[in-house]
Amino acid sequence: MSKDGPHEGEVYLEFIPLGNMVKVNAVDARTGEEVSIAGPRDAPRTELERTALAKLRYVQNKKKSSR
Repeated sequence: MSKDGPHEGEVYLEFIPLGNMVKVNAVDARTGEEVSIAGPRDAPRTELERTALAKLRYVQNKKKSSR
């Protein structure tokens, strides 16, 4: 995050190991919109990130289209 605050599209990712799973939280830095996914602990980190970001964008787009 810069001194000006979060930039458009900036997302925070949190990885929480839970047994043989990992929970990934994705939070839009500007809006605070948050989603979570769960995946296998041995899945590639990039795949978990991609999935969490895709879910966040899906939820945001769905909310925009319902207005």
